[in-house]
Amino acid sequence: MQITSEVFTTVNAIPKSYWDSVKCCANIYYSPEFLKAFESANTDISFNYIFILKNKEAIAFANTQIVTIGIKTITKNISMSDKLRCTVNNMFCNNHIKVLFCGNVFLSGEYGTFLKEGEDKISTFKALADGVKLLAKNTKKLSATFIKDFKNESLSITNQLKTLDYAAMQVEPNMIITLKPEWYSFEDYTKALKSKYRVKANRADAKSKNLEELLFTEEDIIEHKNELQELYQNTIANADFNAQILNLETYIHLKKAFKDQFIVKGYFLDQKLVGFLSAMQNDRHLDAHFIGIDYDKNKEFAIYPRILNDYVRLGITTKSTKINLGRTASEIKSTLGAQPEDLTCYCKHKRYLPNQVLKPFIKNVQIKSFKQHSVFK
Repeated sequence: MQITSEVFTTVNAIPKSYWDSVKCCANIYYSPEFLKAFESANTDISFNYIFILKNKEAIAFANTQIVTIGIKTITKNISMSDKLRCTVNNMFCNNHIKVLFCGNVFLSGEYGTFLKEGEDKISTFKALADGVKLLAKNTKKLSATFIKDFKNESLSITNQLKTLDYAAMQVEPNMIITLKPEWYSFEDYTKALKSKYRVKANRADAKSKNLEELLFTEEDIIEHKNELQELYQNTIANADFNAQILNLETYIHLKKAFKDQFIVKGYFLDQKLVGFLSAMQNDRHLDAHFIGIDYDKNKEFAIYPRILNDYVRLGITTKSTKINLGRTASEIKSTLGAQPEDLTCYCKHKRYLPNQVLKPFIKNVQIKSFKQHSVFK
């Protein structure tokens, strides 16, 4: 039995037989159309796609990107002493570092590796890890490898990365709303809430009633692309951590490829775009993607609370079973009934000695705690 790996630098070069063999494309996030949208629009990122072959037949897939990040961007929002932060920053010369991400750097969730059904998960995942290691070895000036976002049920497979000198760290959880089949409308959902949370949801709708909403077509995204980009960058400037800025040209490609499955909704005030949400319908799940907000108008017109309400509305109208609201703002999302889904990442410095210094630091990283609200009757 011969196990080999093959790396492609563009989706277009991947043989159709590989996709057919691995059978990963039922999940939109592993489909060539989805991956190509990101590759086409974000030309400053090096995309690599790793396939594991057994006797020349594809049995596993990994999606990777090589990005450059300022080290201070990483350390500024992590709980640690000033002395330790200074030590870590100095270890990387207070500079920008090149990081290999396995997983989609623009998505929160387990969208980086796919193992063909029926294959031995431990040995196949190990082969993928070896493929990532080989790619890292051949990448000049690389500082670290980051393999991201595994759910708890995957850890029995992925924890073998610890034997390969990776350190595991918990990151902020995805916040998931489970929708009940008897909720046919937003009113059905709010009736299930305790009074305090129902009042909060209704207040957000009342405060935002002057916003005009529009479901964007591909032409609308093209027309408003610069405004969308500006609003999105407003939002990530307020985020605790963001590895990379998405070029929203990506949304034009996604809308072209996925039509109604990819949703962009704009919010206008006096004909000016002041906010937007984006989401992907992936089988029976609705996944929140990026949002954008004009923060000067946010408090008065409750743009963000309205966006959260509208994610619930979209989940109900698309007959989804779950809504993934993503990470960040966990407590606010819990006031809509979202529950945390734990995620684990693995990190490794390319050089041995810095990695030994880094490992205990990574193991001790604490994610922000938040109050989990119990909102349903």
